[in-house]
Amino acid sequence: MKQVLETNGLVCPFPLVEAKDAIGGMDNGDELVINFDCTQATEAIPQWAAENGYPVTHFDRTGDASWTITVRKA
Repeated sequence: MKQVLETNGLVCPFPLVEAKDAIGGMDNGDELVINFDCTQATEAIPQWAAENGYPVTHFDRTGDASWTITVRKA
């Protein structure tokens, strides 16, 4: 299953806080797509994913100051 989390407009660290909450209720193998526009989250979210053993399956810049990252719960 894939869940999309829209955090555009939220200042850091809220995209990461929202991602932690969302992935907590997901099953292993599910993917969380996080759309965000907080520059600090470009480092914070991949670091959090790596520390928790969640593979990043997609990470792309979607605009001048917006990104999307997909994390798989493992």
